[in-house]
Order: sequence, then C-alpha cells, then structure tokens
Amino acid sequence: MFEKILIANRGEIALRIQRACREMGIKTVAVHSQADADAKYVKLADESVCIGPPPSAQSYLNIPAIISAAEVTDAEAIHPGYGFLSENADFAERVEKSGFVFIGPRPETIRLMGDKVSAKITMKKAGVPCVPGSDGPLPESPEEIKAIVRAIGYPVIIKAAAGGGGRGMRVVHTEAALSNAVIITRNEAQAAFGNPTVYAEKYLENPRHIEFQVLADEHRNAIYLGERECSMQRRHQKILEEAPALGLPPRLRDRIGIRCVDACRRIGYRGVGTFEFLFERNEFYFIEMNTRLQVEHPVTEAVTGIDLVQAQIRVAAGEKLTIRQRDVVLKGHAIECRINAEDPYKLTPSAGRITQYHAPGGPGIRVDSHIYHNYLVPSHYDSMIGKVIAYGENREQAIARMRIALSEMVIEGIRTNTPLHLDLLSDAAFLAGGTSIHYLEQKLANYNKSG
Repeated sequence: MFEKILIANRGEIALRIQRACREMGIKTVAVHSQADADAKYVKLADESVCIGPPPSAQSYLNIPAIISAAEVTDAEAIHPGYGFLSENADFAERVEKSGFVFIGPRPETIRLMGDKVSAKITMKKAGVPCVPGSDGPLPESPEEIKAIVRAIGYPVIIKAAAGGGGRGMRVVHTEAALSNAVIITRNEAQAAFGNPTVYAEKYLENPRHIEFQVLADEHRNAIYLGERECSMQRRHQKILEEAPALGLPPRLRDRIGIRCVDACRRIGYRGVGTFEFLFERNEFYFIEMNTRLQVEHPVTEAVTGIDLVQAQIRVAAGEKLTIRQRDVVLKGHAIECRINAEDPYKLTPSAGRITQYHAPGGPGIRVDSHIYHNYLVPSHYDSMIGKVIAYGENREQAIARMRIALSEMVIEGIRTNTPLHLDLLSDAAFLAGGTSIHYLEQKLANYNKSG
C-alpha cells in the first residue's frame, strides 16, 4: 500500500479523498492555488504545496507544477478526484512516466473512452446497447451529413467527440437547421476541447438518465455496484441523484450491469468508472463512460456499504478485488443534493464569505463539504460547495430525512440552491418518480417566466 498520496484537486472531493487516506494510514499532500490557501483540507494535510495563482489554468490544470509537487514531497501516487485533470490521458501518462502511480485507469483506456465516437464503437462490440446514430465522426460534406441524419431520423443531437460537462452539444429538429448546427458545434468543440470532431445521435424526447457504477482491478476482476438515477439536471449538469433507480426491474439491472462488466474486461479497465445511459420505454442506450470517481458516488456507497475511494486506492496499488458480484447487495435508498453557491432559480453564481454555517445531522445524514464559518467561497471555480446525502430504509424515508436536513442547514453570506432542493423534495412529479432529464429545465423556465 502507498505511504503517501498527492491529491490533485480541491474542494469537497479533496477532503473526501484525504479522509479515506487517513483512515487507511496513508499520508496526504494537498496541492492548492493561492485562492485555496486557507482551505480545510490544506490545513489537515500532512504536507501542502501552493502550485499557482487562482485561475485553474495556472494551478489545478498546471501539469508540470503538480508533478513537481509530487517530486518534492516524495509522494508515490496521485489521485485526480473528478473534474480538472481526472480524465486527461496526457496527465495520466505524465504521472506514470514520472514514476508515480495514477489512481485511475491507464492512459490508453482514458483516451479510448474519452473520445465518444471510439467509446460507442467499443461498447457496441461489447454488446452494450447504444443510442442510434452515426457510426463515426460526421463527414465534411453537408450532403453526406444530411443523408446520415435522415437515416437516423429527426430530432438529432450533434455532439463533440471529446465533449463533456454539458458542453459541445446541440439539438436539431429540422434539416434546414442542420448545417449551421454542425458548424457551430464543431467550432465550440475546437475551442473547448481542441478537437473539432462531432457525431450525431438520435435525440430521445423524454429519457431518464441512469448510470451504472463499476469497479475493476488489473487482474481482470470486475463488478458492478448497482445504478444511480441522475435525471434531475439543468444545463446538462446533475443537481440531485439517488440510488437505486425507481422502478427498475432487477432482471434488467442485472442484464445491463453484466454487459458493463464484460465491457470492462474487454478494454482491460482498472479502477472505478461509470457507464451513463439514457433510459426510455424500458430500453437502455449508452451515451458515455466516465473514467473517474463521480460526484454522486456517496449514494452508491450508502446502498452497498462499499467505500469507493478506498477501493479505488487499493486497486491502484495492485491489489485484487476482495468483493465478488454475489457479495454486492443493494439495501435501502439514498439521495444526494448538490449544494451550489448560486441563485436557486436563476442559477447565477454567488461567491463570497460565509458569515454563518451550520451543518445538518441526524439519522442517515452525511455531509461532504469543505466549507466552514467565515470561509471565503472563491469565484474562480465550480459553484458546488458541498453535498448532503440522506439514507433511509426506503425512498420515502430518505426523502423525509433529506427535507429535515436541508431545513436545518444554515449557510449565510452567500446564496445557495437549497430552496430549489426543498421545492423539488415536495414536487409531485419527483415524488412519483420517473421524471425525464428535461423536467427540471422546464420547471425552472416556468418559474422564471412567472417570476
């Protein structure tokens, strides 16, 4: 096992990884920007290194600075968390070539699954059901593109092959709008990801978003840990997640889960990962694989009793999985609410100093957050400042506990999206379950029109 791990991230996930390491007796190195010098996880780390000024490009995305920090602190491995460099194959390669262990998949696996076109081709070969679409990148010829899209059938969604985080995608309903949409998406893809390649998929009208968590070691052992429902989204960003998905037949869960595991073995996957699907009319359609730890991993931990971060570290150290598929039992229900520093309905960021803070508690409540009283929320990064997770024997109890927790939580000095979560937790459609990925967007649009 490693003696020292460098955590190449910030915020709540840096603290989450640090806690897992401390429990395992592993020392930690916190890297931080100048804006995060007073962060809780920096103070709690065994060592800390400032790697640059506040902008991400000069700190958390600065590969040479992170590698240098690992060298000067004599760390053995680097954990990338999520976001930032977590799915950057070049970073993973640099880490390994520099003599450190990258706590994640191999660089070639990240490349394979990071390109949405090659990922779909790989999944089709593994028997994983995919959304109907172009069999590869869209060609340059407008006429050829029109022919491909006609065969798919409108509406379609044009996506960047290297896309992610809700960027680089555009819905097209008519042929008249097609050429312009392809040009704009290509330009966006080049600007955001340095790769103008785009492809087309059938646009499903009212799907749910359901994802499967997998865990694999380098000895070709792989398991899946159930699924998560992530349909409450705005701007293609998840805001509330739960496990398991409501109304999913066990046989269907097993069928898709086994195919995900088979795909892991086929590509030689190592570490934790997530297969993301759209689910409509009782059919699953693969959209992408995230080759990292997910923001919403705590709900899976709650219903399986498995610490995913510790499992991730053990696999990276070369250990074999000690859990077999038959050992994985889903018990109870868990819900996670992402707490963002933003206006709850307009979604505009709200950076600033937290003048009062009280974390909720009670049975089944977990809070993953790096904030504290008098903490200054910087304006340079993502607006998420924490997550509240509620676990119960069933969905109704988990919802009731989450309502109590959010009503007890106090964060003053900035605005947060807690009112939106409380609204959703009393929403008839949410309580009934099975809402599509468009539901929250429509709800917010109606609120802003009336407000």
